[in-house]
Amino acid sequence: MSLSINERSRNLIVPGIRQFANQLVDYPDAVNLTIGQPDFPTPDAVKKAAIAAIENNLTGYSHNAGIVDLRIAINSFFNDTYGFSYNPDTEIIVTNGASEAIDTLFRTILEEDDEVILPAPLYSSYEAIINLCGAKVVYLDTTDTEFQPSAERLSSLITDKTKAVLFNFPSNPTGVIISPTQMDALVDVLAEKEVYIISDEIYSENTFEGNHKSFASYEKIRDQLFLLHGLSKSHSMTGWRIGYVLGPQEIMQHVLKVHLYNSICASLPSQYAAIEALSNNRHVPAEMNKEYIARRDYVYNRLIEMGLEVVKPNGAFYIFPSIKEFGFSSFDFATKLLKEGGVACVPGSAFSKYGEGFMRISYAYAMPVLIKGMDRLESYIESIRSQQSTTANTSK
Repeated sequence: MSLSINERSRNLIVPGIRQFANQLVDYPDAVNLTIGQPDFPTPDAVKKAAIAAIENNLTGYSHNAGIVDLRIAINSFFNDTYGFSYNPDTEIIVTNGASEAIDTLFRTILEEDDEVILPAPLYSSYEAIINLCGAKVVYLDTTDTEFQPSAERLSSLITDKTKAVLFNFPSNPTGVIISPTQMDALVDVLAEKEVYIISDEIYSENTFEGNHKSFASYEKIRDQLFLLHGLSKSHSMTGWRIGYVLGPQEIMQHVLKVHLYNSICASLPSQYAAIEALSNNRHVPAEMNKEYIARRDYVYNRLIEMGLEVVKPNGAFYIFPSIKEFGFSSFDFATKLLKEGGVACVPGSAFSKYGEGFMRISYAYAMPVLIKGMDRLESYIESIRSQQSTTANTSK
């Protein structure tokens, strides 16, 4: 057939995370440490709220921005937890997960040949959507600053073409959080620039040490800032598809138009479940975090014992060790680890070229799975080192 398609869609590739997760069908005995999905069930009270909505025939469309009670609950959550507010009527839109929020927002603000600065390594979907909009990604390398974006480096990258800067902290894939001092420095730079700031804080409730600080807490950048959030990670609600975007009224009226043409509204039963999650189940993330911290500490200590270089994460549920010593590309390392070592992880190159030389391990899995995975990883690394040592001795 000779009919054409959008060339930008043709150039899209399946994300590295899914490439390796999808291979597991051919390796049923492999330990899967690829997907960032909580292994806890959605809280019972949240499920019951959705069931009640269905039983009461609350299954139609809602207001395009989401039901008012949910938008009020979203604002109350941020006000009570972080001390800032957004107008539920004009500054909050409920979306089909944070992923739709990202897509809708970029399609609202980006024009052909705009540039978006992304601290890297980072989640790959941002770049794909930016490219689909005809805009260009400019990477801010964080690999030599313990994965924290440098304010000086950020300032040097901003040009007349820069439309936005996006942050995702706690970070996927590194689990790193921005220190308050570093965030102050970044805000000082951005407050003087005519650029949008997009802060994807989907992992904010999975902060393990200290309190999460939001970019939205800085009043001087509020007219530039969009805050992305949702319930997938905090309340183990990945399949419920509830996210939200908060931002300045002047722009949000246009974001709403793109959103309504995209998907009309989020699932209504899911919205009622979200009200319950935000109103009466705010304690749930802290309970999950106790287990995440135990898992993180176990995986981190095992990696250190294996002799791998790794920055200890303070949020999300990922860890990003270096594999540079072995001399393989991260894709080849992950492929060999799956086929020969029986462990599925994600190559660092899936998170931009700045992730090369690393691999992402998700510890959103039960401890027995992590123990088995670390045992297999250790055996695989020992075998590589032994082979490389033998080869080195033979070549002398």
